[in-house]
Formats: sequence, C-alpha cells, structure tokens
Amino acid sequence: MSKFCHLHLHSQYSLLDGFSKIDKLMDKVKELGMDSVAITDHGVMFGVIDFYKTAKQKGVKPIIGCEVYVSFRSRFDRENIDKKSYHLILLAKDNVGYQNLIKIVSLGFVEGFYYKPRVDYDVLEKYSEGIIALSACLAGEIPQRLMEGKYDEAKKAAQKFNKMFGQDNFYLELQDHNIPEQAKVNMYIQKLSKETGIPMAATNDVHYLEKDDWKTHEILMCIQTGKTLQDEHRMEFQTNEFYLKSPDEMEDLFKGYEGALENTVKIAQRCDVSFDFDTIHLPEYKVEGSKTPSEFLRELCYKGFKKRYKNPSQEIIDRLEFELGVIEKMGYVAYFLIVWDFIYFAKNNDIMVGPGRGSAAGSIVAYTLEITDVDPIEYSLLFERFLNPDRISMPDVDIDFCYEKRELVIDYVKQKYGEDHVAQIITFGTLGARASIRDVGRVLGISYQDVDKVAKEIPFAIGMTIDKALDTNPNLKKLYTSSEQIKELIDISRNVEGLPRHASTHAAGVVISKAPVDNYVPLYMHQNSITTQFPMTTLEELGLLKMDFLGLRTLTVIQNAIKLISENHNKDIDFSSMKYDDAKVYEMISNGDTLGIFQLESAGMRQFLKELKPDDFEEIIAGISLYRPGPMESIPVYIKNKNNPDEIGYIHEKLRPILDVTNGILVYQEQVMQVVRELAGYSYARADLVRKAMSKKTDRNCHFGFFAVSGQNSVFPPNYDCFRTPNN
Repeated sequence: MSKFCHLHLHSQYSLLDGFSKIDKLMDKVKELGMDSVAITDHGVMFGVIDFYKTAKQKGVKPIIGCEVYVSFRSRFDRENIDKKSYHLILLAKDNVGYQNLIKIVSLGFVEGFYYKPRVDYDVLEKYSEGIIALSACLAGEIPQRLMEGKYDEAKKAAQKFNKMFGQDNFYLELQDHNIPEQAKVNMYIQKLSKETGIPMAATNDVHYLEKDDWKTHEILMCIQTGKTLQDEHRMEFQTNEFYLKSPDEMEDLFKGYEGALENTVKIAQRCDVSFDFDTIHLPEYKVEGSKTPSEFLRELCYKGFKKRYKNPSQEIIDRLEFELGVIEKMGYVAYFLIVWDFIYFAKNNDIMVGPGRGSAAGSIVAYTLEITDVDPIEYSLLFERFLNPDRISMPDVDIDFCYEKRELVIDYVKQKYGEDHVAQIITFGTLGARASIRDVGRVLGISYQDVDKVAKEIPFAIGMTIDKALDTNPNLKKLYTSSEQIKELIDISRNVEGLPRHASTHAAGVVISKAPVDNYVPLYMHQNSITTQFPMTTLEELGLLKMDFLGLRTLTVIQNAIKLISENHNKDIDFSSMKYDDAKVYEMISNGDTLGIFQLESAGMRQFLKELKPDDFEEIIAGISLYRPGPMESIPVYIKNKNNPDEIGYIHEKLRPILDVTNGILVYQEQVMQVVRELAGYSYARADLVRKAMSKKTDRNCHFGFFAVSGQNSVFPPNYDCFRTPNN
C-alpha cells in the first residue's frame, strides 16, 4: 500500500493551466509507487470521465473532485469586490457525494458566475453530504486569514467548514513549494489542528508531471493570458515545484507534521465513486388517452405507411413489423416518439426540415413517421446500419432545420420536457499542430516570419500531427535540425499539441434527459447558454439522449425560394411528389453549373461532375460519397466503369446485384454489410459489427476496399480474409 496519495491535481482540463495529461498521469502514478490519485480541476469537471476510465484501465483508483471558487459574499453578488474568491478542494466520498459535487459545480456557473464560477456557503452546506473537503492552497480562506495575521478568524473558518462537512470530512491542507508564505501558513495550520482536532493532509498543487515541465506550463499560462515570456507582468508560478512528487519527496517535506501523509491514504481509501455506463436515461414521452407509447408509435407508423406506400408488398409490411419489434425490444419507443414530435412541430410551424441525413434514412419507421423523406426500400438502405439489435447503442438521428428557426425547435423541446431537462452540449477546441506552433512561437518571442515559415511546413491533412509532419516533410526536419531556437519551438509545441484550448457550445448537439440534466452531468455556462460539461461521446456513454439539431442555411435559402416562386409565379413546389428525371437538371450538373447547390459547389466537385456527367440520381449520390479523402482514389475507376459497363467483372457473381448500382465499386457501408451477408452468411446485425470494426480501423488494419474488376485492374481490400467466416 502506498504511503501517500495526491489529492490536489490539475489535469489538462484546467484549460491552459493544467499540464497533467491524463493518459501519462496514470503511468507516472504507478511508476512512483502510488495506487490512487485525485483530479481537482479549477471550477470544472470536464475531465472526470476520461480520468475515471483511464485510471481503471491502468489499475489506479480514481478520486473525483474539484477545486471550487467560494465567493466572499453571496454567489448572487456581482460588484468589484466579488471578482476575488477563495479556493476549496472538494472530493466525492461516494456516489451521493458525486451527485452533490455535480450540483455544486453546476450552480457555480448557472447562478454564481462572475469572472469565475462561484459558489457560496449556502450551496456548500446544502450539498455537503458525501464530500470530503480540504482547505486548499494559499488562495483558500483559512490560509488567506493566516497570511493576514487573523488567526482567530482562520480558526472560526476552520470550525465552520468542519461543522459543515462533519468531523473527519474536513482537513487542513499543508503545501510546500518552497514559497516563504507556505512555511508560515503551515506552522499555524499545525497549531490550528492541535487546538480544533481537525486533521491535516499534505498535498502538492500538481500542475504538471515532471519537474522539467515547468517551462511548458509557463508557456501554457502565457497562451491563456495573451502574454509573452518577456512580459514582466505576466502570471507566473514562484517556483518549479508544482509537479507530481514521489511519496519519498513528500515525506522529506512533511516529516514534522504527524499524520499529514497518512491521512491522504485514509482519504483515498474512503473515496469510492462508480459510474454507470449501462443504464439509458430516455425522457418519458407522455401519450394522451389510454394508449401505451408502443401502441401510439404503431398507430402513427401505419398511418404514415398508408400515405407513403399505395400498394405495399408483404416484404415491405414485414420490414415495418421487424423494425417496430426491434425498437420495442430495445426500449427505444420513446426515442422515436420524441423525434417525431419535434419534427411534427417544426413542419406544422413553417420550419423547414431536411429530408434525412446519415444512417437514420435506413429506417422505414423513420420514413413512415416523416422523420426522413428517403424511402429505404427504393435505395436498398439497411435498418441494422441505423439500429443494430446485436449491439446496444442509442439511435442517432441527425436533423437539419432552417438556419433561422432552429432555436424555435429547441425552445419547443425545452417547453415540452422542462427547461432543466434540456441543455446544449460542450465541445473543446484543441491546440492543433499549426496552432501550437503559432501560439508557442508568439510566447517565446520568435519573429512572426520565422514562426509562419515553420507552421506552413505542416501539411493540411486529417489527423496531422507535428510528429507526422517531421516524418513526412524533409523541409520541416531540416528546419528542426538547423536551429536551436526552432528546435525548442517545435519541441514545446509537440508537448502542448492536442491539449484542450477553450470550451464552446457544439453547433448542433442538444441533450434531453429524464430527470434534470444536472442529476447526471455538471453544467457549464458559455455566452449565456447552458451546456453540459461533458462532450457528446461522453454523454452517450452515460446513457443520455443526444440529438443533433443542425441549422442548415441551404434549407433557409430553399424555403425562401419556394415562397418567392409561390408569390411571384403562383406555383407551389412540393418536393415529396417530385421525380428525379429532369434531363435539363442533369445537363446543368454535368456542365458544372452547380454554384449554390449544396455539396456540389466546390471547384473540385464541379470538375469531377464535368468528368462524371451524371444522368441518374444514384450517380450524384455515389459522386458525393466518393468525393472525400480515401474514396477519392477510386473516382477514375468509377468513371471508367460508368463509360465501359461491359468491361466490369466481379470476383464473385453474388457481388453483381450489390455493386451494380455503383458501377462495380464498393462505395457505401450498406454495401459492405450486404457483401458480408451474401459471401460469409452473416446476418445483417452481425455484418454491421464487421462494418463498425472496419470503420474504426481495427488492429488488423482492415478497411474499405473495392471488389470490382475493371479490365485487368482489380482492386481488393488489403485484408480480404476479414470477410471470411471464422471457419474458412
């Protein structure tokens, strides 16, 4: 068992201040012989889920906490005096404490924000259950009083906190970063502990992992404050002692403070928070009358089914029944009703809605509910690509709304489910490769010309990093080795690359929860908009319903055009009854006259369309799918096959009906599923698991390839065996 545990630590989510990268942190903790560690970022809980998961994976016990800002007066006061606040460390002892910590941190933003998220003593007292508190660094109330020479006031404050959190749930915090004020404060804290019986706990205010990281940390703070290292008035730490110290180093510092080290281990042993990644928290959809939600969904679907299909085959009816059965079995009836409801609201309130986007177009239920306007039967779209009965995951419907009226739909959802049950979603901007170079170069005082020269040597590419650029670009490597100044610039930039730089609101994401959102996740305030403190992927892991309400300017333009045509030409446009066989439209597209046409207007796409000369709607769909990194390499083969259909061959005849629609080229993920089903005998549900593995690039390096043969040029997947059955 370790003899010390770090209980005061700032990860990279103390934005541009913490330089303790979570993935490296856990390895360092184990290397130093410790088995637990806390996260206590400044006023936020952005990183607690990543911290928890990484710790568990590495065999380290995670302690969930936060360093909160406590207002001098009420959290509602906003005068000049209220710019300053005290620090206080809060650690969740159990799941009740975690829930209370969420409430405290959320209220700091929603009610108390003034320069910083602030809470007051009323909030702390109300949500004190299940929490262990530490008196914090020199910015804490008790150290502040002691530095002011107000020992009696410090003692009253200590007794107040001890009463608030309960005996043995409040600790007087000792720190020693070789700062003179800390030596003075520690002497009085020891005295306070003896007089009050409040135990002590030794911490190091960890902002980075290695002692040598102090300069990178200083540069981060300069990026945050817009200063340079040459600026005399920049914010800086007094020493380079704010690193992850070993238990032996801490023992050397606090030899004379009885119990201070041992208490950190006792606190760690008492803290035990667990997260539930299995329960789904769908909001309830209340159905009027005596019908159950399942009965109501079925009624809506069959009503829409009659409208969509005039003479349906038994196969289509069976498909609808199959989908309804899967939806009911997986517990997603409420999900479909919620989506149907706000789309129904939009369409009945002159808010244009897009015809469908992504895998949701593969659902006949979505089509009959008019959530989408794409017939999955006509385009051979697969329901399992959207909702796989063999893989429990929340459905994901991305919906486009008129850009100008998107907020009206969100307001409707808030009104329907409750303001506190709906929130927008946070997103983090990170320091990319080029941005790191530019930010670090400015802080180091390197000339703009030299920094720009280095930054421009980093290629524009998805997933590009400085390390990749050094490996692939000889010019950058030459700059790196030719100058000590440029080497330092690049090395420090590599250190900060990928760190979160700022938080903002996701352009489309909205979460709708069963109970108030802050029952599940902490809240954040960004430009007067309440968001979650966790990003989309984390919310999904926690079982929360996430929707993408996308504001699409093109829909606004189309809606305005329809109105003008109606007003000026007395002609009403109805896209639902429109066919896709107008030769003049295909002629216009084939000539590259597509400026202003969504997804067809870039210079490269217009040139591609001139070469492709599409005369069928399927070719436009395929063209858009191919015109992106990776698949773009297959464009010449696709065009060649279109112009020479007799030369297309297949490695197996079962591929012909699957790939014929795309000129013998494997273009869509649905086609991957069909191939796996036909050639390997998988069910569509199992085939979707293969598709998902391929899309994530498994360690077998299996990814989308092409099964067509054009003349003598055949292109196959790099690992064709990934399509074989296990016994073949």
